Amino acid sequence: MFSIFYPDRYYESTYKIDFQKEYESGIRGLIFDIDNTLVGHDADADDRAIEFFNNLKQIGFKVCLLSNNQKPRVERFNEEIGAYYIYNAKKPSRKNYIKAMDMMKTDKSNTLFIGDQVFTDVFGARRTGIKSYLVKPIGEKEEIQIVLKRYLEKIVLFFYKKKNKIYK
Repeated sequence: MFSIFYPDRYYESTYKIDFQKEYESGIRGLIFDIDNTLVGHDADADDRAIEFFNNLKQIGFKVCLLSNNQKPRVERFNEEIGAYYIYNAKKPSRKNYIKAMDMMKTDKSNTLFIGDQVFTDVFGARRTGIKSYLVKPIGEKEEIQIVLKRYLEKIVLFFYKKKNKIYK
């Protein structure tokens, strides 16, 4: 019933994913949400994020930021990162997931999306036909519309965890 919202994997943090293993499995393009996926809500790129993106590029990945935020916020975060980016992405619309793959010159078979929201990030990636990983939100601070969606996400995640025998 909820399976269209299920991620391929669910992680404690973006920073706990084994990206070397993902590269070895054939993934070449990574699409990231920003807020509460890479840094807390509305935070700038910190040293951890900057080092993280440098490592991803060193491995050989193409990377793109896909955010529903406006241009100034996305550009500010990207200053130290130097990734492709799309702002005002209107996730879960498929259009900008496809545009991100075009920018990176990747396709559905070798692209992975990482985000913290089921109804925008994961749903959009699944609708587009690309692999998606859900991560727990980094921070507590969120906009009111996201706070409300989190209650519905708990229901989806309950059934996802039950199906996948995740007992944490």
